Amino acid sequence: MGRRQKSRKSPYGVELLQVKPIDLNEQPKLEEFIKETEEEVRWESKIQYLLTTVGFAVGLGNIWRFPYLCQTYGGGAFLIPYLLALVFEGLPLLYLEMAIGQRFRKGSIGVWKEISPFLGGVGIGSMIISFCVSLFYNSVLVWVLWYLINSFRSPLPWSKCPEDNITAINKECVQSTPVNYFWYRETLNISTDIEKSGYPQWWLVLCLALAWFMVFICFIKGLKSIGKAVYVTTTLPYAILTIFMIRALTLPGAIDGLVYLFTPDWAMLRNPQVWLDASTQIFFSLSVAFGGLIAFSSFNSEHNNCERDAILVGLINSATSIYAAIPIFAILGFKAQNNLETCQKGNVLMLVEKFNVLNESETMTYDQLIGHLNATNPLELSEMSLKQCDLSTYLAQSASGTGLAFITFTQAVLEMPIPQLWAVLFFLMLFSLGLSSMFGTIEGVLNPICELQLVPKGLRNEIWTGLVCLGAFFLSLIFTLASGNYWVEVFNTYIGSIPFLIVALFEVIGVVYVHGIKNFSDDIYLMIGKKPNWYWKMCWVVISPLMLLVIMVQYVVIEAGETPTFHTWNPDYELFPQTEAKPYPPWVFAIGIVLCILPVIFIPLVALYHCIKKYRCPETNPYNFSVENVGL
Repeated sequence: MGRRQKSRKSPYGVELLQVKPIDLNEQPKLEEFIKETEEEVRWESKIQYLLTTVGFAVGLGNIWRFPYLCQTYGGGAFLIPYLLALVFEGLPLLYLEMAIGQRFRKGSIGVWKEISPFLGGVGIGSMIISFCVSLFYNSVLVWVLWYLINSFRSPLPWSKCPEDNITAINKECVQSTPVNYFWYRETLNISTDIEKSGYPQWWLVLCLALAWFMVFICFIKGLKSIGKAVYVTTTLPYAILTIFMIRALTLPGAIDGLVYLFTPDWAMLRNPQVWLDASTQIFFSLSVAFGGLIAFSSFNSEHNNCERDAILVGLINSATSIYAAIPIFAILGFKAQNNLETCQKGNVLMLVEKFNVLNESETMTYDQLIGHLNATNPLELSEMSLKQCDLSTYLAQSASGTGLAFITFTQAVLEMPIPQLWAVLFFLMLFSLGLSSMFGTIEGVLNPICELQLVPKGLRNEIWTGLVCLGAFFLSLIFTLASGNYWVEVFNTYIGSIPFLIVALFEVIGVVYVHGIKNFSDDIYLMIGKKPNWYWKMCWVVISPLMLLVIMVQYVVIEAGETPTFHTWNPDYELFPQTEAKPYPPWVFAIGIVLCILPVIFIPLVALYHCIKKYRCPETNPYNFSVENVGL
């Protein structure tokens, strides 16, 4: 009797090592076993893998971050640094992660230990980043889920203030608008300072439990359940975006929004901040350095064309950003047009009351009426306190992130026919995008846990996956506090910045300068039958690491020159309803620094550990890697 070691499966299906007796004399049974084993470790179809990686890469940032950057930094001119960053930074890093995962058939821990044990900390850093990101990212989905539930109400709860206008809370609503009131008070019940934590909001706690339960259900069978879920979570947003585009382009003011979005301002290209934001946007939107892409690619066939996959996923991601910007800014143009008309109507009422020009107001346009009065009553007109009604000003009042989703867009929905329908579609789209991105993020946590052999032997995958999600749920309760929105900002600022750049930089260094660009080229040749061309090699060896280094230095310089602040919702603030900028308390800033250092500190610590081990045991080959010694 012989014994054959099973190939690595999904970490949620079986143990990493499982031995099965094989009768070598029974050739048909042996071939059948090998075929069965190989099928178990792969995706059920290529389309499942592509949908999963596209869903991981395409996330909330494509909807509420890219359009804002494009509009802020010169419209169509922003596409130049954005596309350059895609070509010389995004695609090479995406290709690199997909290639090493597929070649070594291991996750983010095993790959780097295979290349060199000294790089084991890179995989641990990716795991910590993914876990911390999953905590606050899923909390953002909680807000989306809460709005989705409330979108079925008629009228929409953010369409008007509570009827009782006597209490101070209702005065806050009147002063700040119902949309702001529902977001800051009825959703977040936000405190006026990060140090005033308050209590968990029960409605957010319930939504948080539901969100983590949905993640658990999608991971309960590993790749099989994820592969089924992505058919919905990845494709649904595109269907909804298309519906939005068809409707948005028919709204009055839509063309104004699109013209404002894509009108190039070439002078903006002289601003270094434009290039920095374009590079960081393409880097983070592709979801590299999480470890999830490496893990997903490890379940591919050995001869899968990973080069074609990287190009396809990268181009789909960027095309989605541009595709999403069209309906978003068409609707924002519609909102700006409504604001313009409201402003003009208010001024006309004042003019009719003062100059008795009712007949003229009904037959003339607003500009004609102003021109008429400026010719007949210039002095009196100049003394009136008329509002400045300017379309470009309203178009410039765009927002990103939660401001776009929960304030600007919800206000625009109120002005559309059947607002409940468009609210449901919008937040269903956001939830689908966020959930598909969570798959890769959680994969970047569960896969390393399995590779580090942190799961007790014999514990079923449903149980330990559930325990991970349960632990994440309890840690995420901090984001349901009255100060929860401020903590989301802290995590996003300090986890979603420098740690990613450092991990990605060491990934490139590890593959190109430790494993060797020649060896890596040979690996790719073994997989797809051709070596990478000069473009890929030039990017991996020089351009991509240099860009990462420049971005990291610029980011540190910019942050070091500014006092870290957060914006609070304070009804007692003299400029209310504007938010009040406050500096972070020293202890909060210290937590931010810890969050920034925690993932990357393992890179030198693991390297130091193996240096000491090599010095104390020189006969030990530190490059001898097996599944048994994958951990520290």
